[in-house]
Amino acid sequence: MEHFTAGKTQQPSKAVVYLRVSTEEQVGNYSLETQEDICRKEAERREIEILQVFREEGRSAKTITGRPVLIEMLEYCRKHRKEVDAVIVYRLDRISRQTADYLAIRKKLMESEIKLLSVTEPTGNSPTEKFVETMLAGFAQMDNDVRSERTKNGMRARFWAGLPSNGCVPPGYISQSGYAIKDSKTWDIWQETWAQTATGTKTLRQLAVILNEKGITSGKGGKIYPQELSRIFRNKFYIGKIVSKKHGLETQGQHPPMVTEEQFYRVQAVLDGRNVNISAPLARRNPDNPDFPLRRIIKCGKCGASMTGGWCKGKRKHYAHYFCSHRCSGSNVAAGLLEEATIEELGKVAPKKKTIELFISYLRTKYYSRASELVKRRAQADDELKKLYEFRQALIEKNLSGVYSDEMFKEQNKIVEEKVRDIQITKNDDLLRKYSLELIIKFIETKLANLVETYQKSNLEQKRALLCSIYPTGLRYNEKRLLNTEISPVYTSILVLNSEPVSFGAQDRT
Repeated sequence: MEHFTAGKTQQPSKAVVYLRVSTEEQVGNYSLETQEDICRKEAERREIEILQVFREEGRSAKTITGRPVLIEMLEYCRKHRKEVDAVIVYRLDRISRQTADYLAIRKKLMESEIKLLSVTEPTGNSPTEKFVETMLAGFAQMDNDVRSERTKNGMRARFWAGLPSNGCVPPGYISQSGYAIKDSKTWDIWQETWAQTATGTKTLRQLAVILNEKGITSGKGGKIYPQELSRIFRNKFYIGKIVSKKHGLETQGQHPPMVTEEQFYRVQAVLDGRNVNISAPLARRNPDNPDFPLRRIIKCGKCGASMTGGWCKGKRKHYAHYFCSHRCSGSNVAAGLLEEATIEELGKVAPKKKTIELFISYLRTKYYSRASELVKRRAQADDELKKLYEFRQALIEKNLSGVYSDEMFKEQNKIVEEKVRDIQITKNDDLLRKYSLELIIKFIETKLANLVETYQKSNLEQKRALLCSIYPTGLRYNEKRLLNTEISPVYTSILVLNSEPVSFGAQDRT
């Protein structure tokens, strides 16, 4: 059956052996040891000397790329073409399961006058043997294509059944018998992290630090970084959905959702409006110092720049003082004097008892009116969401039946997704969800009644929050006094009520 190319002896005397096994074939009779044993016995029977054995483990035969040992073997044959007479394989599909790739490799070997010998199949250079080889290569590709199609069908069936592909689940879940279930060790921690993210009070970098301190690891077992958190918080798996990124499809999963859709889209809005890359550098450049609570709140009366703080060395001790960041002349002021001026200014806007009572009455009326509007708005939003979900399901069915192409489906589904996101964001009211009316009233009665005392007993962050709520553009200081400055609308109304007597039966003048 053997025909030889002119220039080399008819019977191969020296050869190399190429062995390959894919991951799924390790459990069968295709192990590298089994292949090598059979190839060596065949070489011994044919009295062929084996120059080298090339072993490729865990590599797919779909393409040549990604198979470094095969490329190494071909390069070895090219450099030693005068010595190598043949390449011995267990089966032809060990070379490639793609017919075109197999024929290209065979041609390359023939150009170097090197035979390709299969120990389990007829191989040679006669027309009949070449035809049989081509058929065997075609059968290998067909088998590979059938396996691939079965895998795709299996993955498609799992997708529409609402099951994760290949058991891959995000943090907070574990895979058990092909199903995604709660990870009892990390579920509560991840739920809390989602809630913190929805508030928008912490950056992804801060959240990553918190999770790492709690011992939560990434999918690869290492530290969690902000980039990974960004991917996690974009994953609809957490609201009970299974999403196919390749086809732009989604279906209801069988796993328990960790967060509501409303919370999920609120987190999306937070992520879209945050630049996590500058949060830490800004904090380092402008460190908070409790010795200078008015820093960046007080503005220079001459140039309008923010005033900063520092310590001056006196004869006996250091003195705290504020000064213009542009170093305007005459802007240097002792911290104590500026603190006294600020406290005096707070006393001017402090509300009277009657003003607070009227303000609370007004707040109750607005709160319940807002709550009533919210109930109606949420009901309307739920109806709109129901229609959108029904429309999306119709899109999916038309796409599966071939009425809509994949491109048309993706375009329409993107529009639906944007509408769903907008409705989920607008139908919630964070103020009513987060705060209790009675707690707000208690806060007003205890904190708003005496702004000076509240300011003096507050920490640095609270002092800044209080001053910024009253003076949104800051306080301007010049020549040992605070200048007239902009006051927020709320406190402007308080000043009006303080100066004008208003009975509880009068019309609302706020």
